Amino acid sequence: MYNPLFLPVVQEMLENNDTQAMAEFCNVLHPAVIAEVLETLESDQIWRILTTCSFQKQVEIFEYISLSHQTELVKVIDRESLSHLLEEMSPDDRVALISRMEPSYVSTLMPLIAQAERNDIRKMLSYPDDSAGSIMTTEYAWLSESVTVKEAIEQLRLQAPSRETIYYVYILDEGRRLQGMISLQELILANPDTLIKKHVKREVIAVRVDDDQEFVAHELAKYDFLAIPVVDNQNRLVGIVTYDDVIDIVQEEATEDAYRAAGVEPFEDHYLDVSLKTVLWKRGSWLFFFAAVALISGKFLHSYSSIYDQVTWTVFFLPLVMASGGNAGTQACTLVIRAMTLGEINPSKYWLLVRRELLMGALLGLWISLLGIASAIFIFKLSYQDSLVVFTTVFMVVYLGNIIGVLLPMAFKKLGMDPALMSNPMITAIIDVVGVLLYLGTIVLIATQVVV
Repeated sequence: MYNPLFLPVVQEMLENNDTQAMAEFCNVLHPAVIAEVLETLESDQIWRILTTCSFQKQVEIFEYISLSHQTELVKVIDRESLSHLLEEMSPDDRVALISRMEPSYVSTLMPLIAQAERNDIRKMLSYPDDSAGSIMTTEYAWLSESVTVKEAIEQLRLQAPSRETIYYVYILDEGRRLQGMISLQELILANPDTLIKKHVKREVIAVRVDDDQEFVAHELAKYDFLAIPVVDNQNRLVGIVTYDDVIDIVQEEATEDAYRAAGVEPFEDHYLDVSLKTVLWKRGSWLFFFAAVALISGKFLHSYSSIYDQVTWTVFFLPLVMASGGNAGTQACTLVIRAMTLGEINPSKYWLLVRRELLMGALLGLWISLLGIASAIFIFKLSYQDSLVVFTTVFMVVYLGNIIGVLLPMAFKKLGMDPALMSNPMITAIIDVVGVLLYLGTIVLIATQVVV
């Protein structure tokens, strides 16, 4: 978190047009801190400050500015300056920004970008969204296995300034097919006069260019890598995904899951940067759906309204029935979605999971239904037959709620959809309808003095 005292100082620099102080400000602090301060300003003010510092520092700060602010900032930057910025940016950051810009503007900008970077941009834009290809960087260190360790270190010294990381060095053949890898540490410790092919690890963990970014993040975390190579269908190295990109992915996916668990469609930008219209639609559409489902429950209750006149106690236990089923379903759904996200559950374990939750649902149902029948007998003074309605209904609704909470995310996963779409409010809404039907049906079948 930046010091809030920076902002008044920066505003004073702008008012006085003190370019020397602006340049000093850009050079003294870490680029991430500077970017955080600049995001509180208007786009034209941000660019005024950035133009006072060196081009390299300008690029460093610009890359730390959030994507939503970058998208606004490019509107005030002249095309020539912007093209130079894009050329120097990391390939993955550059493509993320371009994909958010107006296509018509991008088409006028592309001719101003150097041919090599232009080809790289087009290639990365061709990969599917949220795939390994869309988040990788093409700035990786590589060598031929025919060089000596000493020659390899000299080549890496030349490559280092333009590479995102040189800790992992990938060994390629003439067709740029991945042959192995070696770490910088192993190179430094090796005999300078030996060929590096004697030190190369041939078994390399890699991901495909079209693999989902969540899978890439899981693989990187599983093996504790700093970076993981990305290959095409011919095993040619096309890029690497680094740990810092994976941190962003994990945060993004966790945010999406959290939003969906609450029944909200995820936002592309920070919450306060999203327009009121967008927030209204993404929240309101789901609330409208849940309200419609609740009205279905109300319709069933209205259809059996004569029951309440005959046995008024039924109203007292309706909150218990609806809350117990909804809570059980929400618990099961959350546990299953989280386990799927972490890779703890795959299709081969689905049947094991179902068997476990069938037993768990029965135990939970029995536990909560005993509370219900005890309350009915000793607190509400109901007959044993009427108390049996509470016991039976609570048991069934908890049991079914638990099973529904498990099966629906699994079904979504099988269909290739995000299990997190099965949000907690949706589970609750579904189980509320089921609970009301079970409760009313059980009352008719078991309760005394009920005439339908």
